[in-house]
Amino acid sequence: MAEQEEDFSSLPLPDRFVHKNWKVRKLAYEDAAKAFEATPDESSPVFRPFLQDSGLWKGAVLDSNVAAQQEGINALCSFLKYGGRDGCIRTRSNTVTAIVEKGLASTRAATKQSSLEALLLYVELDKADPIIEDLLPALSNKQPKVVAATLSACTSIYHAYGVKIVDPKPTLKALPKVFSHADKNVRAEASNLVVELYRWLREAIKTLFWNDLKPVQQQDLEKLFEAVKQEPHPKQQRLLRTQQAAVAAAPVVNMEDGYEEEVEEEIGEVDAFDLAEPVDVIHKVPETFYDDLASTKWKERKEALDALYTIVNVDRIKDGSFDEMVACFAKCMKDANIAVVTIAANCVEALAKGLRKSFAKYRGRIMSSIMERLKEKKQSVADALGAALDAVFASTGLTDCLEDIFEFLKHKNPQVKLETLRFLIRCLKTTRDAPSKEQTKTIAEAGKSLLTESTEVTRSGGAEIIGTLMKIMGERAMNPYLEGLDDIRKTKIKEYFEAAEVKAKDKPKPIAAAPKAAPSTQKKVPSKKPGTIKKPPPRAASPQEELPTASLATKTTAGRGISAKSNVPSKSGLTAPSGATKFQKKLVGPGGTSASTLASPKRNVVSPTFDDEVFPPPKLGPGGRGLAGRPLGKPATSISEPVVSPTAMGMSAIDRAELDELRAEKDRLQKQTEDLRADKSRLASQINELQNQNAQLIEDHTRDVLSIKAKETQLVRARSDAEAAEQTVQKQQREMERLKRELSRIGRASTPPLGMDGGDHIYRDTAISMNGPNNIVSGVDRYESSRASREVGYQRARSYMSSPSEEKENGGPETASRKIGSPGGAAMDLSDGRRSRGESPRRGREETGEVVTGQPIENWRRAAEVTSQLKARIEQMRVCRQLHGKYWQGLIDNPLMDMTEAGFSI
Repeated sequence: MAEQEEDFSSLPLPDRFVHKNWKVRKLAYEDAAKAFEATPDESSPVFRPFLQDSGLWKGAVLDSNVAAQQEGINALCSFLKYGGRDGCIRTRSNTVTAIVEKGLASTRAATKQSSLEALLLYVELDKADPIIEDLLPALSNKQPKVVAATLSACTSIYHAYGVKIVDPKPTLKALPKVFSHADKNVRAEASNLVVELYRWLREAIKTLFWNDLKPVQQQDLEKLFEAVKQEPHPKQQRLLRTQQAAVAAAPVVNMEDGYEEEVEEEIGEVDAFDLAEPVDVIHKVPETFYDDLASTKWKERKEALDALYTIVNVDRIKDGSFDEMVACFAKCMKDANIAVVTIAANCVEALAKGLRKSFAKYRGRIMSSIMERLKEKKQSVADALGAALDAVFASTGLTDCLEDIFEFLKHKNPQVKLETLRFLIRCLKTTRDAPSKEQTKTIAEAGKSLLTESTEVTRSGGAEIIGTLMKIMGERAMNPYLEGLDDIRKTKIKEYFEAAEVKAKDKPKPIAAAPKAAPSTQKKVPSKKPGTIKKPPPRAASPQEELPTASLATKTTAGRGISAKSNVPSKSGLTAPSGATKFQKKLVGPGGTSASTLASPKRNVVSPTFDDEVFPPPKLGPGGRGLAGRPLGKPATSISEPVVSPTAMGMSAIDRAELDELRAEKDRLQKQTEDLRADKSRLASQINELQNQNAQLIEDHTRDVLSIKAKETQLVRARSDAEAAEQTVQKQQREMERLKRELSRIGRASTPPLGMDGGDHIYRDTAISMNGPNNIVSGVDRYESSRASREVGYQRARSYMSSPSEEKENGGPETASRKIGSPGGAAMDLSDGRRSRGESPRRGREETGEVVTGQPIENWRRAAEVTSQLKARIEQMRVCRQLHGKYWQGLIDNPLMDMTEAGFSI
């Protein structure tokens, strides 16, 4: 047995992997794992046999012996861990399905753990899509334990790498089928997987499979979600090999950048846009949409937009040609009805959210129209327009929108200006790209200009713009823009800066490290200067050169001046005139290049106290040496005094005077500048106030013009109504005249001529008008019985009406004068006949009888009376005809009116 074992161990590993003895296979797996761990890199020849024949690993995973299977899966994990990406790509097609069926469903916990680790390594080395594609078919396995183990493995994969590395859409689509499984363990593992995905996706998880679940299952999941909502956003637990390499290459920089990227990914993953399937909404738009949108009735336009909103309100829209639709939305922004404007804004928001970046090409056509409509003061309309602008901004970026924003920040309407600055604040808070230096300057200047507005809301908005921008760019970058502001405004800006929450960070921060290197190089340059300055001290052999330079620099040396004082008088004569003028000293300095450079070390070495301490030692020295140095020391001191004092006096007399003048001029200019700034701010505030007043006046003028136009319209309508009424009145008048003519015709037809029993008709009308209907019969009988009397009266009337000449001829002057001039005659009777209609006609008839039977003297008088009565009755007939006309007109107006209401009686 021992010889056989030695023989087995001497076999190559591939041969031992397929040996029929499970113990040999188990030892081979263990040896392979140790060999993989001992390799220096991925190119080791140990990996080559297993790369060429990837089926060896399928046999190891499907080993019939559970102990050998466990070691085989461990060997696979070691192979993947040290073999690299090449081993992963070549073996995963043969091993993943086997691991799912045999490894994950194993009864051994160690085997399950090794199988899960192998799957995680496959994801780590390359990508997760092929692994998920091999795992999802196992959800249809007949064995519930395989399905449950697969769901548990998916949960572990999503927990380790997150939904950004592992696409959740294929898994979410397969979940409804799993929730309908008969096994409770499968449903429990499915719930765990959904909860894990909810940790990453939040409410966006419901877009794909939520409606396919039963209400009871939805309620159970909602209860599980409540516990997850309180947890913070999860983070990626394991890094891919590519991520590990990036961290290893630049651990300091990439750790921070990686953290920022993770935060951005977490925020972006919550959106349901990436999970939803694109919907083709163009073909769903009704054919009559554009016709209905062009209707003159606002209800039809609103109904068309409502129908369109139902179509476009989806999570993701398939890209297409929406030019005509966007143009209609822009036209709807100018609609007079605010309900149409609100629905159009909602449609723009839904379309922009559904298209995202594809909507950027339509921004120029719709954004200015929306911002122009921001003048609406109704909050619901303003909210809809603001949401549409936010959606348009999310599809583009800050750079694309700034031009329109700056244009409308200068709008004459205060409401438009206010809503525009609020939109800019929202843009700064939601943008992920920090603005450039030019954009920062423009935004800061716009915010500062808003600080001088007349309304408090606008001023606060300007402070919030600067504070939010400071949160993005940093305090140091924004300090130059805060100069000139008072403390109150700075405090307000600081408050908004501390409270602002932004998503963008200034990316040029790494560039700030470059200026740090520049000062380091500059520091090296001055470090070289001391090296060059150190060169003058070795000039002990020629101390005479240092004394002139020291005298030119108005300073004296300590020990060198004593040792070389013998040469000082000769050079003192040369330096005296140079000390008289300052300009000559400046010219001498460049002559010796070390003159300017030696000034700094001389300041450190020389001090005026050294001069006092240096002069006594020569007195203690030997006589010759001390005497030689002593007289030389006096002129040196005398020289040093005039050299120092004239230069100092020259500086104070000329330069200081000039300096004082310059300072005074500077103070004056500064004062003028402050005054000008104050005037500028005051004028700017006045200009803003005037602009606001002008805008208000323009609005009032526009309102007045609209009211005048409305009044003119009403006046035109009133005129047209008046003309129509006049035409109606004229028509009625013509109709009345026609009816009057008809009545007169009827009256003429019913009335007999005057010579044919006219008196009887007249008497009847008079009786009707004067005595009423009660005396009609009696009057008729009375006049019929006295026919002869009527004929005589008629003849007398004719004789009276014939002519005055006939009267004179027949009756004489007395009778004529009595008829004409008698005040109580016919005229009196005529007035009595007109004045009293109710008088009984019996008197007339009796008088007529008296004429017939009376004396002849009174015949002419009676005839005149009868004539006057006839005239009165003719007048009464005219009145009666008028009453008949009124009666017929009353019947036309009111058919139910009787004769009594018409004003006369029968």
